[in-house]
Amino acid sequence: MNKVLFIFLVFLSFSAFAQQNNKQKIGISKSVDNYLKVVIKVNEVPGLAVGIIKNNKIIFQQYYGIGIIEDDKKVDSNSLFRIYSTTKLISTVCIFQLIEKGQLSLEDKISKHINNLPTEWQDVKIKNLLSHSSGIPDIVRFDDISVNATNNEVIERLSKEKMEFQAGDHYSYNQTNFLLLTMIIEKISGQTFEDFVLENQFSNSQNEVLFSSNSNERIPNRVQKYNYNETKKQYEKSTHIGGLRAHSANGIAITLPAFLQWSINLNKNIFLKENTKKMMWKLFPFNNKEDIFGYGWEVNNMNNILSAGFSGGNVSAYKIFPDNNVSIILMYNGYKYPNFPIQYQVINHIAQLIDPKLADPFLLSEEANNKDIVTQPKITKENYGYRIEKDKVIFSYKQNKNQNPQFIKSISVAGSFNDWNPDNQSFQMLKKDENAFELSVPKSQFEKGKIYTFKFVMNKINWLTTPYKAKNIDGTPDNNLTLKID
Repeated sequence: MNKVLFIFLVFLSFSAFAQQNNKQKIGISKSVDNYLKVVIKVNEVPGLAVGIIKNNKIIFQQYYGIGIIEDDKKVDSNSLFRIYSTTKLISTVCIFQLIEKGQLSLEDKISKHINNLPTEWQDVKIKNLLSHSSGIPDIVRFDDISVNATNNEVIERLSKEKMEFQAGDHYSYNQTNFLLLTMIIEKISGQTFEDFVLENQFSNSQNEVLFSSNSNERIPNRVQKYNYNETKKQYEKSTHIGGLRAHSANGIAITLPAFLQWSINLNKNIFLKENTKKMMWKLFPFNNKEDIFGYGWEVNNMNNILSAGFSGGNVSAYKIFPDNNVSIILMYNGYKYPNFPIQYQVINHIAQLIDPKLADPFLLSEEANNKDIVTQPKITKENYGYRIEKDKVIFSYKQNKNQNPQFIKSISVAGSFNDWNPDNQSFQMLKKDENAFELSVPKSQFEKGKIYTFKFVMNKINWLTTPYKAKNIDGTPDNNLTLKID
């Protein structure tokens, strides 16, 4: 084969590959755009911005709706969304940057870096602050602490309270942890927290990142968060004020382009080395051996695929799939139904549209159920979950069509008749077809006239919410299904 022909064939192969990738990108963009328009309509979201990165390239970046209702100001690339507790991811990167430089260790006691701490706090370590396992009293539970109180005044007030539990025992989300992390960052770096973040993570994002935990402060281009008032049937501005000390926990406002670039830099190891990120995304070994959380990040291994992220204020979320080179950013400014936050379900659904392997089938099921509640409030209700045929009780579960059946490994029945044990082998359902599970149990196992309660459990850990269309429910907060043999 001569050289010219070889080069021509290589060019054809590259062109075909590029065309295929472009078609895939267009297909994903269209699917995500169509889905988001449904989300906005169903949940009456005022304004929203979404970005997707694959292989360090932005494959989706779109803006929808209004950022400030009163001004009819549209969301665009200059819109600064306050991301609330998603801020903690950026703060956590700060901590690991100091660790990488050898200036800090996960095993350091916080008393090494902060003076005059209460005696009970002395042995709490950096790793306990990041994993929310410190046991230190949570500042948000005390109304008598002013938002303008100094750090020392906050510590002095909290020192009057007992430790909530022994450090490392379990996960308990706590804002004090990030106040203390801020103090440590500032002491080691000699900079304000804000300057350290901007210098080390956003040096090229001038005017695209700002800090304010004051919802009432009017800032050019900052999107307003809204809460829906069901009585007045209208959105109202959030008026929460967190103060300067809350910046590391919930104070960052950021544009989508800046957040996308931050994600690319994180993935390219510009902020942290690969081994440092792996340390950050390890699961923390809680003493109760039950809770699941990393070091400042929510960490998951759904379908044996690592993902890490967090959310904030029920109006933002970030998730990265490091081994798949996919990241998703979601920011919006309100949603109509406060009982049904949407951030995790939307991120999960977008992940499924990119690659079905990335989705959590449980969240897809919950999303479908919540959508029924919102869109079909007058749906005709019926007995759900079982039927009786002759001398058999037949439990039946049908999964949502959007779910990938490959990742639903099991559906079990857990209830008052088997000590609510999803591992009970006698109550593991059999796959009837790709989307349906059934289990036949002798009717004689159930006492006539007695009311039993039960639920379906996916993959032995995810307790499925009772569908809105079910009329056989027990009326408790758990909303269990009921079964009665007449």
